[in-house]
This record gives sequence, structure tokens and C-alpha cells, in this order.
Amino acid sequence: MRLALSVLATTLALGAALPAMAQQVGEVGVDWLGNDIIVEAIKDPKVEGVTCHVSYFDRGVIDRLQKGNWFENPSDTAISCQQTGPITIGEIDLGQEGEEVFKQGISLIWKEQVVNRIYDQKNETLIYLAHSRQVQDGSAKMSMTTVPLYGQNVVWAKGKPQ
Repeated sequence: MRLALSVLATTLALGAALPAMAQQVGEVGVDWLGNDIIVEAIKDPKVEGVTCHVSYFDRGVIDRLQKGNWFENPSDTAISCQQTGPITIGEIDLGQEGEEVFKQGISLIWKEQVVNRIYDQKNETLIYLAHSRQVQDGSAKMSMTTVPLYGQNVVWAKGKPQ
């Protein structure tokens, strides 16, 4: 019993630290090969009131067979983030690299689709950068969006950074 409670507590603690989960909100068929564009909504787990919509290409079986690249999707990603409610900012990373908000695998093993949040303190703006990460050689394909905080009634859980 103690072991089960310990495992449950650890799982809950880790779950609180994990990046956001995506919810599929759209799927558009683009051709007769079964290729689709998937649209997902992602709520920033540390910034309440901001929702990002990410789209990416999901290859169908016929396309995979034709091209011989069975186990991964292209690195193309588009992102748009908007204020969707009152903004409350929790404890976010204020460094230049920001922090990872979301990631998911887009290949069988290595390649991931990632969304990072960066806070531009001088311009009072949240920047969301979507890109793919591939262990072997990376990827230059990216998309960026911003959520301006200037003039908004923003609540900082730990006080606004100075």
C-alpha cells in the first residue's frame, strides 16, 4: 500500500512538471494519398489565458510507401498563440532560451516537434517558437508567434519581473 501511494505521489509530482498536452481540434485531408494537416490546441501550463494552435503535416500510408521514409513526418510546423482569457503568469523561465512548453514525437525514434516560450521583458511580450528537434542534424524549419502583454491586465503569480 505504501509503495502504491509513493508511486502515485511521484507520478502526480512529475505530471505537474511535464509540458502541456495537445488537443486535436482539426484535421484537413489534403490529397488522395491520405496525407492530412492536423491542428491542435495547446494551453500554456504556466501562462493561464494563452492558447496556441499548432498545425503540422501527417503523412498517410500511401505517401510513406511511395517515398520510402516510413517512420517520420516532415518538420513543417505553423503556430499561432492568442490571449483566450485573463492572463495569469506563473513561475516562468526568464532566460534567453526560455522554456519548453510542449513537445511530441514526429518520428518513430528521434525527431520531435517542440514549442518554446521566451519572455521579452523589454517589450513585454511572450514569444512562442515552434520547431522540430532532430538529434542527428537538427532542423531549420520553424514558426513564431507573439502574445503582447503591454497594456493588458496581467497577473504575475510571483510578482512582475523588474
